[in-house]
Amino acid sequence: MSRRPPRGPRLPAWTATLTWKAAVFITVMCCGLAAMLGALVHVSVTNQTVGQARERALIRLKDVTERYEAGDRLGPGAGVDPKGLPESLRDLAVSGQRATMVAAHESRPTMWAAGPADGGRAIAVQVDYAQGARTIDGLDRAILGSSVLAIGATLLVGAFAVTRVTRRLHLTAQVARKISAGDLDARVNDPHSGPSAQGTPRHQDEVAAVAGALDTMASSLQGKLLSEQRFTADVAHELRTPLTGLHAAAELLPPGRPTELVRDRVAALRTLTEDLLEISRLDAKSERVDLDAHRLAPLAERVVRSSGPGTELVVVRDVCVETDRRRLERVLGNLVANALKHGREPVLVTVDGPVVTVRDHGDGYPDYLLEHGPQRFRTEGTTKGHGLGLTIALGQTRVLGARLTFANAPDGGAVASLRLPHEEPPEPDANENRGAP
Repeated sequence: MSRRPPRGPRLPAWTATLTWKAAVFITVMCCGLAAMLGALVHVSVTNQTVGQARERALIRLKDVTERYEAGDRLGPGAGVDPKGLPESLRDLAVSGQRATMVAAHESRPTMWAAGPADGGRAIAVQVDYAQGARTIDGLDRAILGSSVLAIGATLLVGAFAVTRVTRRLHLTAQVARKISAGDLDARVNDPHSGPSAQGTPRHQDEVAAVAGALDTMASSLQGKLLSEQRFTADVAHELRTPLTGLHAAAELLPPGRPTELVRDRVAALRTLTEDLLEISRLDAKSERVDLDAHRLAPLAERVVRSSGPGTELVVVRDVCVETDRRRLERVLGNLVANALKHGREPVLVTVDGPVVTVRDHGDGYPDYLLEHGPQRFRTEGTTKGHGLGLTIALGQTRVLGARLTFANAPDGGAVASLRLPHEEPPEPDANENRGAP
C-alpha cells in the first residue's frame, strides 16, 4: 500500500486573503525595484568617485615620476617601493604598467597609483580616499533609508487601496451568502454600480460590475420565485372550492368499489392541495409560531401512536423544550409517514435530549436528497407520494428555529435527525440547598 507523502506545515488561513497576497506582492516589487535602483545609483556614484580619485592619483604619479627622473625630492605620500604598497599593484608596475588600486593603509582607505622605476622597482603615490569612502557609505545609508520609507509608504497606500476593494468584495460575498440562505431581499447596493447624481452612466470598476450583476440576479430571482409562489398559492386556493364540492358529492355515491376509489383519489387531491397551501405559506414566511413548554417524550409518543403499527418509540433522555406543539407534531408525523411509505419497518423514533431521530430499515435516502435536500414533486424508486412531506417538514423546522438533517445509517436505512433549540437548566448550587445552621 502506497503511503501519501507527509504534508508540510500549513499556512494560517489569513494568508489566503487578497490583502495579504497584495501586500506580499507590493513588498516584493518595492524591494526589487529599490534594490535595482539602489544598485544602479551605488555603482554610478562609486565609479564616478573612484574615477576622480584615480585621475588625481595618476596625475600625481606623473608629476612624481618626472621629479624622480630629474632627481628631485619626491614629496610626502610618494616613494619607490613604499611601505604598504599592495603586492599585486607592485607586480603590475614592475612589469611596465601604470595602475591604480584602492586599499587600506594604516586603517584608512587609500588610492594607490604605481608605475615602473629603474632597477626592477616601482614608484608609487598614495592619495587619501577617506572622503570618497565616506561619500559612498553615506550614499548607501541614504539609499537604504529612502528605500525603507518608500516601501513603507507604498505598503500603506497599497493596503488602503486593496482594503477598500476587498471590503467591497467581502460585502458582495456576504450578500450572496444571504441570498443562498433564502434572504431574497438582500442587496449589495454598491454606490459605484448605479448611475451618477446627474443620471448619466457611471464608469464602473470590476467590483462594481460584479455587485451590480449580483443585485440584478437577486431581483430577477426574487421576482420569479414570488411569481411561482403566487401561482402555487392561487392554484391551491382555487382548487379548495371544487374539491369541497367533489368530496361532498363522493359521500353521496352508493357504496362499492368505484366509490371507494373516487373517495380515495379525492382525499389524496385534498391532501395535496392543503400541502401546497402550507408550502406557499412557508415560502411567503407568513407562519408564526406559538411557543410553549412541552415534554418531548409524550409528544413523540402521540405521533407514534397515531402513525399505527410498525413504529416504535425509544426514550433515552426526555427534556422540556420551548416549541410549537402543532408544528413539531407535523414535522415528526411527516418524517414517520415518509419512513413508513418509502422505507421498511420497524421505524424507530428515538428521543435523546433535544434530538429526535426517525430511522427506518429500508434502502436509505437517495443521493440527490442527501446532497441537495428534499425536492418538491420528486421521488425515486416509487410512485407513491408527491415529495412534499419532507419539504414541509424542513420548512416547519426552520420556522421552529430547529435543525433537520438527513443521512443513511451504515447498516442500511434512512435517518432523519431533528435538533430542537434547548438550553440545559443550570445545576443547583449545593450551598443553596444547605440549610442554615
